[in-house]
Amino acid sequence: MGMNFPVLTSQPGALETAAMIARGELSPPEVVDAAIARIEKLDAHINAVVVCDFERARDTAQAMARTGAGKDQPLFGVPMTIKESFDIAGLPTCWGHEEFARNIASADARVVRLLKQAGVIFLGKTNVPPDLADWQSANPVYGRTHNPHDHERSPGGSSGGSAAAVASGMVPCEFGTDIGGSVRVPAHFCGVWGHKTSWGLISKQGHEHPLMAGRGAHDGALSIAGPLARGAADLAALLRITASLPLPERKKPLKNCRLLVIAEHPSCPTDSAVRTLMEQAATALESVGVGVDRASDLIPDLERQHGDYMRMLNIAMARGAPAKDGKRASATDWFDLLDKQARNELAWERLFEDYDFILAPPAPVLAVPNSKTRVFDGTLEIDGRDVPGAAGLCWAGLATFPNLPSTVLPIGENGGLPCGMQVIGPRWSDFACIQAAEEIGRVLHS
Repeated sequence: MGMNFPVLTSQPGALETAAMIARGELSPPEVVDAAIARIEKLDAHINAVVVCDFERARDTAQAMARTGAGKDQPLFGVPMTIKESFDIAGLPTCWGHEEFARNIASADARVVRLLKQAGVIFLGKTNVPPDLADWQSANPVYGRTHNPHDHERSPGGSSGGSAAAVASGMVPCEFGTDIGGSVRVPAHFCGVWGHKTSWGLISKQGHEHPLMAGRGAHDGALSIAGPLARGAADLAALLRITASLPLPERKKPLKNCRLLVIAEHPSCPTDSAVRTLMEQAATALESVGVGVDRASDLIPDLERQHGDYMRMLNIAMARGAPAKDGKRASATDWFDLLDKQARNELAWERLFEDYDFILAPPAPVLAVPNSKTRVFDGTLEIDGRDVPGAAGLCWAGLATFPNLPSTVLPIGENGGLPCGMQVIGPRWSDFACIQAAEEIGRVLHS
């Protein structure tokens, strides 16, 4: 069953680019110069790549052309950008704050180091909202990033610049972070692939708020680092390069899997544009013999999960500072939340004894209109009615609170706006999620 997808570029992906370089069809300088030219042309309208490092990239590419690929460099000569919040030595890391605009990183983040070792050439960094706390990517330092499908709409956040750069073809791949859907929602809004990793899989060393610059910090509850790309193979490659733990890459054909669709959430309605495309995807999978259920008594209490997730999210994002009502969470409050999180994770483990994957929306709506206020401080228009913006975080929390992996793939479009779908699996089944999403994509694209 073929479904329509709004595609903005025919540029090759990361592995395809590396293969072309390996065959001698392209050189690293040629690939880097072409990517820079695309950024200079496209970014006048999109404003995704807000920190440019073109001269160092050209120098690196020239050096690579002289030395050739080394051992264990699967992405030799591949240009990419990375979310502004990751440190790259010599470049600013300000998280969208004017007061930190001159904060120059002295060392590369661990993810950056690992990708460089794999042969990546960094061209610069992409836009974010202040404190990485919005489903838009606009701030007083770098301005607003526009959705490449519709410049009056958001590319998502907080990895919105990342997704916009990949969707428009500026770069083949990117790396973001996600605590409230910050990889998954941009992938969904921009029509690309994204992967929220199992919590703890990828180190976020060198991804610290500027207030903590140079002091070192823990990875943070709930928050993960994860890749964005235009296909599943590139997601898997980026995961292999950056993972801190060895993961199984067991392959189970999709036709042998049992899937559960969760398209409705008690904490927030789902817009009909999203629901319709989710149902079309589920029907397409059933038509090729995949087992799909739409209800189960094993689903945890989603309303309770969302409440616990929001409490943990707000405490983690504020680093324990008092809430708007002046109340501060105690250590006992935090340990109680950790207990609730552990029980929730066990409830999902029981569900995954019966199901291989959960299919769910990444957000209740398609790309939202640009707004001067944070999405979470305003409202979402869902089938003609206004819903509190923060309620939309329920779909992010579905996988975030229990520390589960989730791969987002594009499943179709409505009115020219892309729609994605989460493929959520048991903890540490990251490669299986990506593989399942790849097979689902083949069914939907055929």
